[in-house]
Amino acid sequence: MTPPGSATRSPSRPPLRPARLGPLDVLRLSLSGLRAKPLRAVLSAAGISIGIAAMVAVVGISTSSRADLRATLDTLGTNLLHAEAGESLTGGEAKFPAGVNAMVRRVPPVDEVSAVARIDAEVYRSDLIPREETNALEVFAAHPDLLATLGVRTSSGTWLNRATARYPAVVLGSATARRLGVVRAHPDVQIEIGGHRFTVIGIIEPAVLAPELNSAALIGFGAAERTLGFDGHPTAVYVRAQENAVTDVRDVLARTVNPGQPDAVRVARPSDALAAKLAADEAFTGLLLGIGAVALLVGGIGVANTMVIAVLERRGEIGLRRALGATRGQVRNQFFTESLVLSGLGGAGGAALGLLITAAYAGHRGWPVALPASAVLAGAAGTLVIGAVAGLYPAMRAARISPTTALATG
Repeated sequence: MTPPGSATRSPSRPPLRPARLGPLDVLRLSLSGLRAKPLRAVLSAAGISIGIAAMVAVVGISTSSRADLRATLDTLGTNLLHAEAGESLTGGEAKFPAGVNAMVRRVPPVDEVSAVARIDAEVYRSDLIPREETNALEVFAAHPDLLATLGVRTSSGTWLNRATARYPAVVLGSATARRLGVVRAHPDVQIEIGGHRFTVIGIIEPAVLAPELNSAALIGFGAAERTLGFDGHPTAVYVRAQENAVTDVRDVLARTVNPGQPDAVRVARPSDALAAKLAADEAFTGLLLGIGAVALLVGGIGVANTMVIAVLERRGEIGLRRALGATRGQVRNQFFTESLVLSGLGGAGGAALGLLITAAYAGHRGWPVALPASAVLAGAAGTLVIGAVAGLYPAMRAARISPTTALATG
């Protein structure tokens, strides 16, 4: 028995500890908070999606374009040189010797060579066309080996051969055929060149490394001499050299094609223009990525705004949870995770949308789809960073709210 007057001792109890919330519990709480305002959550995630979609699409489209250009260069080769006659000492157009092909072939690293000559003549579909409507078309005399040197094929009809090069037969560049309204080559289709009728025997595909031929009408040297008074002197030459000797051939090409006036010769490597286009595309891609980053920043601000409003609207919930024993860390983790989930959903949707845009655009242009996995992973990581930054302040603000204040104002 307990002696009278003695105090009753209660058994010792362990101190109360807050319940631990596992990662799944925090995630469930976060999803329930987002489900409370689904429209607002969707709109906030859409802001993130637009930024990520823009960045992924820009990277995907630019890399697909570069992949197509590199494939074109691999097909056409980077060993083509183009030598064109400039101005002579008297101010007129310089011309190459008639035997320039044989002269260039003597250079050991040269594999193929073909010369062309620009002819002063105008091209019309018929004699009913007004003389002032020239369509900016030019006339070139060409040898039968030109297409083999350039790596170009005909899209309709045939190319010049030893027989047709002597007669009034013409092959049209891709742009020339389009401007003249010639759909396909046919013996019944004729055009007018320098006042003479020529039969269209072929149309060539776009010449990537020789774009000047796309808007030209190509006839044989023999036909040009017979009908247009051509003197037989070329004005340009295309040379294929061995890959490891392109620079050496380039250095001697001007003196080879015009020994008397090498300074009047312009030597170019057409693939250099495509390489410059690649560099320009990369610079433009950087600009577009900057625009996508701004869109992503705007989306992050939208997420931050959503989370701040959520904290203000859910003060009663926060106060009740704090009164029931939730710690500041648990409240902070809940709102921080909500921000990460919101940004993650927006990032996943944006990455998928960017991939669809890339595939659709590349398919429309006939390009291979080349989207680096690193771009998608970087986009996903970027959304998590944006979500973390956007949710940090609202989460800390929610954690600092006292239970009494939250319950009184909630």
